[in-house]
Amino acid sequence: MRNPRIYTPQPLAVNQVVELTDSAANHVGKVLRMNPEEPLVLFNGEDSSFQGKITEVSKKTVSVVLESEIESATSSPLKIHLGQTLSRGERMDYAIQKATEMGVTEITPLFSERCEVKLKADRLEKRLNHWQQVAISACEQCGLNRVPVIHPPKSVSDWAKEQQSELKFVLHHRTEKKLEGFDQPKSVSLMIGPEGGLTADEIVMAEGQGFNALALGPRVLRTETAPITAVTLMQYLWGDI
Repeated sequence: MRNPRIYTPQPLAVNQVVELTDSAANHVGKVLRMNPEEPLVLFNGEDSSFQGKITEVSKKTVSVVLESEIESATSSPLKIHLGQTLSRGERMDYAIQKATEMGVTEITPLFSERCEVKLKADRLEKRLNHWQQVAISACEQCGLNRVPVIHPPKSVSDWAKEQQSELKFVLHHRTEKKLEGFDQPKSVSLMIGPEGGLTADEIVMAEGQGFNALALGPRVLRTETAPITAVTLMQYLWGDI
């Protein structure tokens, strides 16, 4: 029997009857077409999730009774803040989705000199909401309870200046430095450039802010592939893979 995971941003506790938020109710009732007595798991972005059972389904609402708490260690001990330069089409969605599956903690979309994506204020809010939903959906699928925060976009220079992680990396193919020889950190910041790559000045700027140059082998990776490869290696070396 299917037992889908559903995110709902509200307090959760055993024996509580929860009325799902509009978006969650729509997904459960209209997309999944679930019925009373069917099981599902609810989580709200904290460490635990809850096994529940649907008690009522109507046109606009879905109610669930929470039967037990599920304690699971799905969050990585390694905190990763991904600075991902904006890309066109579905590439940004892919990067956010897969980075979430790999356990990143925070994601900040970045504007760089060669970034071809321009967002006006009215579109920006819609894109932020969309990207946050991409992360939520990825958490529902992969079993992660804590949803990564999607921050408003910033310039690469502003983002680099703010980073306080124990280790910081700027990924580019003008170096041969590998991901080795570093002491195990508790937090990492990772800067990824656009489809045309970061400029030489941007790389120098990042290194001036304490970022280590990093290459991932002899091949030039696409902007949506690079963060997944780097994060996977970091989780293998210092995280929970």
